[in-house]
Amino acid sequence: MRHARPPSAIACNKSVYHLSNSAIMRTRIVDRDLPSVNTEASQDMPAIPTSEHNATENRHRQRFDESRRLNELAQALIPGGGHTYAKGADQFPEHMPGIIERGNGCHVWDADGNEFIEYGMGLRAVTLGHAFAPLIAAVQRTLPSGTNYTRPARIEIECAEKFLSIIHWADMVKFCKDGSDALDGAVRLSRAYTGRDRIAICAEHPFFSTSDWFIGSTDMPGGIPQSVRAQTVKFHYNDLASLRELFALYPGEIACVIMEAARTEEPVDGYLQGVKALCHAHGAVFVLDEMITGFRWHLGGAQPVYGVTPDLAAFGKALANGFALSALAGRREIMELGGTRHARERVFLLSTTHGAESHSLAAAMATMNFYQQEPVVERLYAQGRRLRTGIEQRAQVLGLREHVGVVSRDCNLLYYTRDADKKPSQPLRTLFLQELLSGGVLAPSFVVSYSHSDADIDRTLDVVESALRVYHRALEEGVAAFLQTRPVRPVFRRFA
Repeated sequence: MRHARPPSAIACNKSVYHLSNSAIMRTRIVDRDLPSVNTEASQDMPAIPTSEHNATENRHRQRFDESRRLNELAQALIPGGGHTYAKGADQFPEHMPGIIERGNGCHVWDADGNEFIEYGMGLRAVTLGHAFAPLIAAVQRTLPSGTNYTRPARIEIECAEKFLSIIHWADMVKFCKDGSDALDGAVRLSRAYTGRDRIAICAEHPFFSTSDWFIGSTDMPGGIPQSVRAQTVKFHYNDLASLRELFALYPGEIACVIMEAARTEEPVDGYLQGVKALCHAHGAVFVLDEMITGFRWHLGGAQPVYGVTPDLAAFGKALANGFALSALAGRREIMELGGTRHARERVFLLSTTHGAESHSLAAAMATMNFYQQEPVVERLYAQGRRLRTGIEQRAQVLGLREHVGVVSRDCNLLYYTRDADKKPSQPLRTLFLQELLSGGVLAPSFVVSYSHSDADIDRTLDVVESALRVYHRALEEGVAAFLQTRPVRPVFRRFA
């Protein structure tokens, strides 16, 4: 299947950003006395997809006047300036870029016409690429027939069949709009199934839901009653003893255990199986959050990779390549509590006006079909491996391996930024983001998509090398001498 060839330039010709003499001198000073990086990208790469970008090598000038104007307007109209905290202005250098206008493949253009290679696209929801032609065509075929009816549509059944043919351990599925909805449904089912209230979550996994049961456990619990906050308790990843202690501390009280199968570290042998065994031994439901791992670790998610099946699992993000769709799947005896074919007290599982819009289901069907027809997951790993190798080589040559690097699987690269004492640093993260953006790379992470070509990866590595040279000098002379903006801040914090 072929999709439209996106534009080739790495930065828009409309951009005209004036560099001051001090900035020019800074660039010259940064390059002085640092070793040159001579690395060869791996040649063991899969064929480049039809979305190949011919990214230019030029570092075009940028301006952000319209982003500044729109950012101010957004702050006045929208709490936090955006509808998702992770996309907020406080998560990026000021106005670099502020507002995205459009995307194609793995490239995006901001309100001022600056072009960027993007990573972690749509909070890792866009795994195939922006404006991906097979999905657009599928949605366009669906829209003339309507989007939402009084009774269920045929496509709801077809999409459920397709999904369960891939996530084949599950007996039933319920579609909704985001991961919060799906995991809220899992909590509700677990409480009804067990007759218990308490929820156990993995402390190292940063986000599960926007609902009180989770947000009350974070550093941003405002507006949530203390009685609700107390219902959620935490255990540690790869530490069965910490979960065992929770079951001992709250005997007969824990309804379910919720976690991701993996994030930045892999499960030790037998760990996930041990979690499942502890859950069942203590009468709790085992819930996996597959929002990120689903359709990225493997077509079937993390479960076939690690050889473990949960009682319930939540999927989303990559399921429809950025269209609003998520899914709660699981064992029939638990899922059916949200239905009518049982004699127990009914559970109001998930019932949303827009939960089964036809165009989102059409996008999911097209996404799953493309995954089955093309080596999508294999390419995510291959392009991530190419990027990881290049970043690690450049950091090694510049003596920065302990300060800047990547973690997690090749298909899900996250980076760390550490100071001279090797401690996590928000100012240095901001500096790294700043330098990447100045080079035409928008990268809150280095999570690749199917549309990232070899040229995109190699151009990114050129920009990373320049950013690392600035980082190196910042460690020696202080980050304040190089940072042109206020530092980014954690999403979960008590005060603005």
